[in-house]
Amino acid sequence: MLKLMYITKEPEIAKIASDAGVDIIFVDMEVLGKAERQGGMDTVQSHHKPEDIGRIRDVIGDRSEIMARTDPIHEHTEEQVEACIHYGADIMMLPMWRTASDLQRFVSAVHGRSKVMPLLENTDAQAHVLEALEVPGIDTMFIGLNDLHLSQKKTFMFELLTDGTVEDLISKIRPTGMPYGFGGIARPGTGMLPAECIIREHVRLGSSSVILSRSFCNTELIRDKNEIERIFQDGVREIREVEEECQNWSEDQFMENRERVRDGVARIVSAIKDKK
Repeated sequence: MLKLMYITKEPEIAKIASDAGVDIIFVDMEVLGKAERQGGMDTVQSHHKPEDIGRIRDVIGDRSEIMARTDPIHEHTEEQVEACIHYGADIMMLPMWRTASDLQRFVSAVHGRSKVMPLLENTDAQAHVLEALEVPGIDTMFIGLNDLHLSQKKTFMFELLTDGTVEDLISKIRPTGMPYGFGGIARPGTGMLPAECIIREHVRLGSSSVILSRSFCNTELIRDKNEIERIFQDGVREIREVEEECQNWSEDQFMENRERVRDGVARIVSAIKDKK
């Protein structure tokens, strides 16, 4: 089953998500360069702090893991890693790495005190993935479709699911035995590209993890805690139902879903370009 990740710094929301079966609560401290890369896009820029890790741990205990995303490699990387581990991060994520040496520095800073999940999200990392996979101390590789599609100058992030990018990266990661994941999903039955179609692609491709997107439950717009709890409980259950449904699918069924994804992506890309 996919490990589900959700970004929040609010302990009450983290507890609701954890109780509903979200596997990883995602504390996001990345700010360096993010606004410039994603300027004009409706993307999350969280401004979380290491202290948020401890506040969340106090309410969720060990029911879910806590992951901390730092800034990209910079002069204070070691201090940032140290603070996150001090407050109890189970997983450390490095965004915007470009070379194996970036990962070596990050892994050295972590020093075996937590898991390490690099976020592959630019064309330099894409070109250096084989060297990166040789760095000891990496536990999971995550492919970040949003920034990677910007780096490739594509129109829509799920183009990378239909143009061979994701499958090519997976073909390099899979032989190492390292778990991998990619992208984000909304609730089944919603999303520009239906979330259930994306979940089936995760199953076909052997993915182990995915981020629940802001649209899965946008707590900036929905403040009623009972409604938030209902959304998480129903949404996680619906995701698990889609996973269960296609566990025994034939190759033909997966290929039919792949074509639906391809057609949906082409339609969305065309609509976006028409608006420009």
